[in-house]
Amino acid sequence: MTAVRRAGIRNAVRLAAIDIGTNSVHLVIADVTRDGSIKVVDRMKEMVRLGHGAFRTGRLGASQTALAVRTLSSFRRLATTRGVERLRAVATSAVREARNGSAFVARLRREAGIPVQVISGAEEAHLIYRAVQHATVLDDGAHLLVDMGGGSIELTLVQDGKPGWYRSLPAGVARLSERFVAHDPPTAREQRVLAAHAEDVMRDSLERVRRVGVVRAIGTSGSISTLVSMVRAADGDELARLEGAAATRRELTRLRRLLTSTPAARRLALPGVDAKRNDLLPASAILLDTICRLGRVREVRLCTWALREGLLLELAGVPTTRTARAPSARHRSVAALTKRYAGRNQHGVQVARLAVALFDGVAGELELSDHARELLEHAALLHDIGHAISHDRHHRHTAYLIRNSELLGFEPLEIEVLALVARAHRKQVPKPSSPELLGLPERTRHEVRALAAILRVADALDRTHFGVVRSLRARVGADRVVIDVDPTRQSAELELWAGERRTESLARVVGRPVVLRVKRRASGARR
Repeated sequence: MTAVRRAGIRNAVRLAAIDIGTNSVHLVIADVTRDGSIKVVDRMKEMVRLGHGAFRTGRLGASQTALAVRTLSSFRRLATTRGVERLRAVATSAVREARNGSAFVARLRREAGIPVQVISGAEEAHLIYRAVQHATVLDDGAHLLVDMGGGSIELTLVQDGKPGWYRSLPAGVARLSERFVAHDPPTAREQRVLAAHAEDVMRDSLERVRRVGVVRAIGTSGSISTLVSMVRAADGDELARLEGAAATRRELTRLRRLLTSTPAARRLALPGVDAKRNDLLPASAILLDTICRLGRVREVRLCTWALREGLLLELAGVPTTRTARAPSARHRSVAALTKRYAGRNQHGVQVARLAVALFDGVAGELELSDHARELLEHAALLHDIGHAISHDRHHRHTAYLIRNSELLGFEPLEIEVLALVARAHRKQVPKPSSPELLGLPERTRHEVRALAAILRVADALDRTHFGVVRSLRARVGADRVVIDVDPTRQSAELELWAGERRTESLARVVGRPVVLRVKRRASGARR
């Protein structure tokens, strides 16, 4: 019996991906299904700084290559222990350009027992695109994918969910910092020269981006994650998850000014800083700010999937989809989470169906959007996953799992809405004055209370978990809301009783009484 089967994951294969970058070497081990669901089993990372001095001398340093060999040997042992069935290791910019890169790869095979492929910049960009289009939303306009590595920067212009072009440019943060930054913090002249060089390298590509008019940039590298985290931390936001976190161009420009005028020792005290990237932060901030300015990018949003996840998807033979529509990415992520904690989740599916039907009847009166409808459906599917932890307070466990699991394709605010709505399916709907709502935008506060009220009624109408209610129809009248319930031939008495006890919150939101009626049947259902 394989390790994957022991973990209880059906139709999954245990795979490993190794990314040998200019700054760091990463390993990720995961169980991957054919539909692209990735459950991470283990991760390892070592800041090898393989590119240190390499762009100046043209050769990988002896101490760095020795550390890389030791690191890859440890990765191989961990992969064996974890029962990995297939592994792929790739090397990028630093190895690609070094005169002794081939000798380094041969040494890794000989001493670490791992065959390494040196991939081109275009293939690197394609693998990153493959991961991002699987994990997030790219069909709401043009997007620029940005991966700021140590040696190179990969840019991909995506239109209608498909890549328009890939660019791999020699403008990585370690390369630029080593070449242009000699002081800490960098002098004004060093900043100007670095920015001017970055502009020369990227101008043609970013002029095309500017002409298209991208909706946003999607950042996938550790450097960008650190910068966005620092922006959010400066505003007092504690990021429980990086996925979907964003920073505006104006915020990133302010951060650039701060990082390029603050010595390294003081930078370490800044909120959200990554100490291991501290020396590269000024160059990183200048480079990202230059990209935003030249490409007229208004916002940078993080995606935690990148090269390594692209390798895993390729290893698993996951088909490349032509578009990454929001429902597919989000539904896939929600389905994976419900399957993990709730199995077939028949009750969740039934509640989601009833909740959407109830939403359709009252959305006009409550001025709720199609986007709110989608969030309600996801919250309904997820609302009972907390039972996997404990029956007592399972609604709170559900909220915890939603906030702390890898739900891809959602922005942080959407995750918070899902958590609050799902948590409120039992006990109380949050009051307008509750602290957890006061931190949200006014429109979002209204949506949370309305969606929670709808979910409570829908959940009650499957009180027995037997799928007794075949369908429902809600109508908003001048003096009341009427919900007509069509049951199967089984008795719906318990569902009606539970539903009537849960209408109070919906009545408050709608501003009129809510009446439940059941369709008369020969078997004697009440009206």
